[in-house]
Amino acid sequence: MPVRTLCLCLVLLGATTGCAGAVSFNDAPPNAAGQSPAFKGQTRAPERPATPTLSRQVLASGLEHPWGMDALPDGSWLVTERPGRLRRIGANGTVSDPIRGLPDVDARGQGGLLDVLVDPDFPQTRRIWWSYAEPRGAGRNGTAVATGQLSADGGSLNAVQVIFRQEPAWASTLHFGGRLVMDRDGALFLTTGERSLPAARQLAQDPATHLGKVLRLAPLGGAAPGNPAAPGMAPEVWTLGHRNIQAAALAPDGALWTIEHGPRGGDELNRLRPGANYGWPVITYGEDYSGRPIGAGITAAEGMEQPVYYWDPVIAPSGMAFYDGALFPDWRGSLLVGGLAGQALVRLTLSGARVTAEARYLRGQGRIRDVAVAPDGAVMILTDADDGALIRLTPEG
Repeated sequence: MPVRTLCLCLVLLGATTGCAGAVSFNDAPPNAAGQSPAFKGQTRAPERPATPTLSRQVLASGLEHPWGMDALPDGSWLVTERPGRLRRIGANGTVSDPIRGLPDVDARGQGGLLDVLVDPDFPQTRRIWWSYAEPRGAGRNGTAVATGQLSADGGSLNAVQVIFRQEPAWASTLHFGGRLVMDRDGALFLTTGERSLPAARQLAQDPATHLGKVLRLAPLGGAAPGNPAAPGMAPEVWTLGHRNIQAAALAPDGALWTIEHGPRGGDELNRLRPGANYGWPVITYGEDYSGRPIGAGITAAEGMEQPVYYWDPVIAPSGMAFYDGALFPDWRGSLLVGGLAGQALVRLTLSGARVTAEARYLRGQGRIRDVAVAPDGAVMILTDADDGALIRLTPEG
């Protein structure tokens, strides 16, 4: 699909939840009726007006299902397209041809080219990492991570090597996870899905596998030093018991926070603790798509962590960032989350490890796949569509 570069014009949006006639998202009935939160404020935090009004600057459109992005030091952005293309989008909106040298991807269903991460020492190393659904033959596949060096002209990747392959492979086109986050020690967090199918789903509770886990990898392969390394646990495993994590970010204190997709209901925000079990599919605040309970239909069990926050009905979360910029001073310390089914940019106000308020911006204006904060404090979003876009958000005026 050709990519159209758009003029850098500003389109002002009056997308506030406080406008006349707006319906509160807290009024929607839950999918999983009869479930109760474990503590006050665990769900349906007080609704906050979506202020300030946002200016929306479309840098590039015509992107085919963009999935992940990261900033380069020169102000440009690397952006993945799920069918298997990586592009460089300049600060002025110019869009490169696909960067050469990526390995083959399995782009069926929810697979394809997923996240991208730029080395903090990029000016010296020119290294990047990316996650993708790797074909394994006979219809099987698995989440993989590769690394390489971007050429001086930005057109190709050199010295490409695969540093991680999820095991076991599975014949499924669902639930690949795929978010990449670098921690303060230079290790790579990778989120994975549990591949969705009933037999594979159970492996989220098997610490010897990579399905339904958060993994912590050394940047050139293998398990990172300092992982939990409990008996029977794969050396890369950081946490287990996850469904499909497509949102992850490092907090200012260095802790990793994630948000995973629930089934019908039960999207959940977690502050991860190494070696902990987050419960899927034994406990969940949600129900199956058939309307039947997941497992025994319970929401708590001994030895399993409760989410910091959950949504029912779901927002289908993908992409998140802690806001620490200058353009939105009232947002500092907030979590910004992309909503696919929710079609909104969701802002969570935090007090320690608790959510105290929720606001939604750009409601109904598209599926938001990824969220990032630019060096100048602007908020960058990717919209997930055949004609997806990289969009820069700033306060009106």
